[in-house]
Amino acid sequence: MVTETRVQVAVELDMSLGESPLWSVARQTLHWVDINHGVIHAWQPDRHAAPSRIELDEKVGCIALCEEGLLAATASGIIRLRLPFDGRTERLADNPEWHDEKGNRFNDGRCDAAGRFWAGTIAADEDTPSAALYCFEGRELVQRWSGLGIANGLAFSPDRRWLYHTDSLTRRILRYPFDMETGCTGEPRVWADLDALGLPGVPDGAAVDSEGCYWSALYGGGRIVRFSPEGRLEASFELPCPHPTMVAFGGPDLRTLYITTATQHLNDEERKRWPDAGSLLRMPAPVAGLAEPVATS
Repeated sequence: MVTETRVQVAVELDMSLGESPLWSVARQTLHWVDINHGVIHAWQPDRHAAPSRIELDEKVGCIALCEEGLLAATASGIIRLRLPFDGRTERLADNPEWHDEKGNRFNDGRCDAAGRFWAGTIAADEDTPSAALYCFEGRELVQRWSGLGIANGLAFSPDRRWLYHTDSLTRRILRYPFDMETGCTGEPRVWADLDALGLPGVPDGAAVDSEGCYWSALYGGGRIVRFSPEGRLEASFELPCPHPTMVAFGGPDLRTLYITTATQHLNDEERKRWPDAGSLLRMPAPVAGLAEPVATS
């Protein structure tokens, strides 16, 4: 199943590991990161200008909106950056896995509708199940799940009843009953299995649209896929690069799908074959997305 669409390069870049695209409705700005280079980008499509960039002194896994600007889950912990950025950051919490023998950095994450910032880690060797998922609320970082290899694909259903998440190494997406009031989750079930569906790559970053469908970037699979709320594969969109990493809905009507990509696992020959790898891509979305919540911490 492959659906035809118009995929374009939105911003030509040479990102090593683009990730965490995030649209601010208030600022009409797309923010995203290049994890390996420790860079946070910001871009306003209607201004036709190059993205601005904030350079940190460590890797940055994911970001979330906050009233002052952005929260960022860096390798070593969670920080706050006020926008416009004045060069200063505020440390909110340390990453307990970075400061112990594991050396696991933060990876994927996002806010829920109550303003909690969820962020997962990635095993330093990207193989052993030593990573975890954390919830940051009220300046307290609480571990919710452990035994992960690569925490990814965090998203919430529009009715706030379900939390989606994956350990990319398993190639399975899980769905958890979710209590928005308390932030507690129930027992998960396998909701989508890439092996059973015959899909290539691993499930990476994700977003949910206004119809409750889950969009997943298949790293190594060269495509993004859309699942119905019941976990049925609805559409598959091929991309001009093999390593898409995450999607975000943006634009004035939230009908533009932005896609971050990576070059980190490509050799010289593959980079010539895939010249759009490492850039920010975009395509029209068949339905609108959801506005990203703002962190309360």
